[in-house]
Amino acid sequence: MTLIVGLGNPDFQYKNNRHNVGFMVIDALLDDHPLAEKISKTAFKGELFKAPSILLLKPNTYMNLSGESVRAVSDYFKPEQIIVIHDDLDLPFGTLRFKIGGGHGGHNGLRSIDAHMGSEYIRVRIGIGKPTHKSDVAKYVLSDFSACQREALPALLLHVKRSVMALLKEDLKEVALHYALKQTLCDKDKV
Repeated sequence: MTLIVGLGNPDFQYKNNRHNVGFMVIDALLDDHPLAEKISKTAFKGELFKAPSILLLKPNTYMNLSGESVRAVSDYFKPEQIIVIHDDLDLPFGTLRFKIGGGHGGHNGLRSIDAHMGSEYIRVRIGIGKPTHKSDVAKYVLSDFSACQREALPALLLHVKRSVMALLKEDLKEVALHYALKQTLCDKDKV
């Protein structure tokens, strides 16, 4: 069993924010698993769906407490591997990288998971770009994608979804080789 976690914030007002791209990938995965069973257990602190060989989780704890949800689900189901899908400010919009472990890079969702679980899980890092001024980071991640980014987003989400499914069958290095995206999209969107 693999636990696939998409990071985001639960309220409707955050639905299309850059910080919610992890939730967007989980929703795309659920489109391919229409018979996934929704598991309602308040202790899991999130929306959890079970399909053959995978668990799909969207923590409802808000980003900075995501580790509570991941830990509760992990303690109950004991997954063999955990994949966390998240936005990454250090990567230009449209790029995609994969890694195991490492620091949280200031990402509060990863910081929380690391505190509750350690850092040895697979990370699917989706580039969202960054604002010109560091002081604008919170505003930037909690704002919606630009028009150019919204246009490119469906194809990006499809690619990420395929890469996550490949991680269930292939070695991380192989997936990174075939699915990593290095080309910046919407470069004109500097904020």
